[in-house]
Amino acid sequence: MLFRPHQAGAGSGGDDNDDEWKMPAVVVSGSGENQEFEGRITVYVIVCVIIAAFGGLMFGYDIGISGGVTSMDDFLKKFFPAVFEKKHHALENNYCKYDNQFLQLFTSCLYLAALIASFVASKVCSKYGRKLTMQIASIFFIIGVILTAGGINIEMIIFGRIFLGFGVGFANQAVPLFLSEIAPPNLRGALNISFQLFITIGILVSNLINYFTTNVHPHGWRISLGIAGVPALMLCLGSILICETPTSLIERHKVEEGRKVLRKIRGVENVDDEFDSIIHACEMAKQVKDPFRKLMKPVSRPQLVISICLQIFQQFTGINAIMFYAPVLFQTVGFGNDAALLSSVITGLVNVFSTVVSIYVVDRAGRRILLLEACVQMFISQVIIGIILFKELKTTGDNLSKGEAIFVVILVCTFVMGFAWSWGPLGWLIPSEIFPLETRSAGFAFAVSTNMLFTFIIGQAFLSMLCQMQAGIFFFFAAWVIIMGAFTWFLLPETKGVPVDAMVDKVWKQHWFWRSFMIEDDRPDVKVV
Repeated sequence: MLFRPHQAGAGSGGDDNDDEWKMPAVVVSGSGENQEFEGRITVYVIVCVIIAAFGGLMFGYDIGISGGVTSMDDFLKKFFPAVFEKKHHALENNYCKYDNQFLQLFTSCLYLAALIASFVASKVCSKYGRKLTMQIASIFFIIGVILTAGGINIEMIIFGRIFLGFGVGFANQAVPLFLSEIAPPNLRGALNISFQLFITIGILVSNLINYFTTNVHPHGWRISLGIAGVPALMLCLGSILICETPTSLIERHKVEEGRKVLRKIRGVENVDDEFDSIIHACEMAKQVKDPFRKLMKPVSRPQLVISICLQIFQQFTGINAIMFYAPVLFQTVGFGNDAALLSSVITGLVNVFSTVVSIYVVDRAGRRILLLEACVQMFISQVIIGIILFKELKTTGDNLSKGEAIFVVILVCTFVMGFAWSWGPLGWLIPSEIFPLETRSAGFAFAVSTNMLFTFIIGQAFLSMLCQMQAGIFFFFAAWVIIMGAFTWFLLPETKGVPVDAMVDKVWKQHWFWRSFMIEDDRPDVKVV
């Protein structure tokens, strides 16, 4: 699923040359663990986190809402009459009811727009701060909601989705960064996965809204799209009330204002240790002038390859295809519209609770065991779904029996469960912890871009793939799960409990394959305090 939690304390650093890529100021101790600073969890911090989290809710809502809306007859009749006719044609191919490039473009154009916007947003976030970037994101969201909910032609709703994509690009740049910088240091790690939780809640809410609006004729789809304006408006108004992060203020040379805000969010007067650490980290960030060149050197190959592959694998599990089009998929196997949307609500609940499991387990069991277990779970689920559809769901004629259709929903929930406690959150957590400081921002940019690109590709291609491959599409994704499992087993080392600045010595130089790339380890000898 398409979300981007940021490494603890990371931000877009800065110096006087605005044209250069700016490295983040990350505050870690010399041992690689978060340094203990004075402070407590204040009510103000909780309010700031909740307001910022509306950016995640907005993203999740946009992911989930499109699948339900594109299965509503009123929406199809108005914008996609050809799809509506195919859907209700008695002899139409069951797998091709929704195969329409414009219908897929309605869903997937958001992610292409987010990919483009993220490059602009990184500059805005660095130069003008996290707060303003979130405000711009909320404005894009509001414009997108107006265009989609008030759409009168296909061009208008697609342009609306593009504006929503711009909002996603800006929000994904600023919100996780804001959360990691505003939180007390001992909570930053948990927030990496907690932001994914907010996105899953957004998906669940969108499924609930679709369930209740599907029988509101003829404008139920407008209500579903319009309600997206609520979290957008909350983010817009709330971002006026919250403060800028101390790191961002200090990076932009507003040092005393940064100290004042740090005292406010920590709830204590003595913040000198943390303040000095932020100052030092900002100064240190200025030393790296060309992280992209460093990223292309062999010594950075393990982190870069793993981060990019994780994003590709995350999409080729098939999760976003299922979450985008869950109502459509369930209608394909024989559910009515209401039952299909209710089944999507069930999968949304599974998604939320399984993400909570990941928050609890990831630092206890480790990364590799969760990824490998999930590969087995997802592979079995997809193969069985494929076998059932191959044997029982013919291209024309009757759908699955009620019992078979319910079993498919259970298998989909099993698949979602495995993904939600592994490849979903860990696909972002691992890249956030394996890059050294000097290439972290640039490396993460590659990860984000890769994820958005392949989210767009899967979103644009899935319904056509379902039509052409039929039940074989589940075997296609299952084959990718085998590749993912092999990659994890042989090439992905365990990073649980390893300090960030000790990754090279304790992980990469000890790995049977990646250690051969560590010969040219020419990282600058920078002391982190």
